[in-house]
Amino acid sequence: MKKLKTVLLSALLVGALAACGSGESEETSAAGEEKSKITFGSTAGPYSDMVSNAIKPVLEEKGYEVEVVEFSDYVQPNIALNNGSIDANLFQHKIYMDNFAEENNMELSEVIVVPTAPMGIYSNKYDSLDEIEEGTQIAIPNDPTNAARAFLILEEEGLIKVDPDVNPLVISERDVIENPKNIVFQPIEAGQLPRAVDSVDLSAVPGNFALSANMDLLDALKLETMPDEYRNRVVVSTENLDQSFVEDIKEAVESSEFEEVIDSEFEGFGKPEWME
Repeated sequence: MKKLKTVLLSALLVGALAACGSGESEETSAAGEEKSKITFGSTAGPYSDMVSNAIKPVLEEKGYEVEVVEFSDYVQPNIALNNGSIDANLFQHKIYMDNFAEENNMELSEVIVVPTAPMGIYSNKYDSLDEIEEGTQIAIPNDPTNAARAFLILEEEGLIKVDPDVNPLVISERDVIENPKNIVFQPIEAGQLPRAVDSVDLSAVPGNFALSANMDLLDALKLETMPDEYRNRVVVSTENLDQSFVEDIKEAVESSEFEEVIDSEFEGFGKPEWME
């Protein structure tokens, strides 16, 4: 009987130690578990295609499962990022990201800037901006950020001059100090600018709306020289910025495979400074 008690006690002790060891192993495994799936949000169109065709394959080579979620507006991708429904998104430039984060009390951070469809000046009337006449009408975006981009293109072409003391990211018509051809500016909603090509002399169309209207970026009389502030970027919640999956996304965008897809499928997209 004494021998039986000793055996039972030993068995219980071994079982207890095994249970403790098992619990410690599971906790360590959970804490050290690497993220295996990345849910990537983007607006439907070229940037969803960029994620699917240029970023996703490289991440899959790294062992990730990648799901691409498409959105139809510019609000939901950041809301989904903030509530954890997605891990990263690609659709916005820095100015929009910063303003949205401040207005909605979010912590958003950029990971890397990507090639972006530039704004262009399009016309069915003129073959060159050198041909424009006195009183030429140009449709421009009615939102301040994109309107500033239109004015910068016109200034770069020598058609207007803007106040050099004004922040170039917030230029408006009142900052135009020289307009020798008396160009008439017609602000309209940005999504309507592709249609305006048929009804006005010139139209300044942001790249995403041009592509959505099946316009060829290379048909523009002039494509903007885009500051990186206006280029789209991969964005994550700031709390995840140091996670390994974020570094892997960055490496995927920096890869030669990514650039090969951009060169073959995204003609006319302006590359960010780091790619030049």
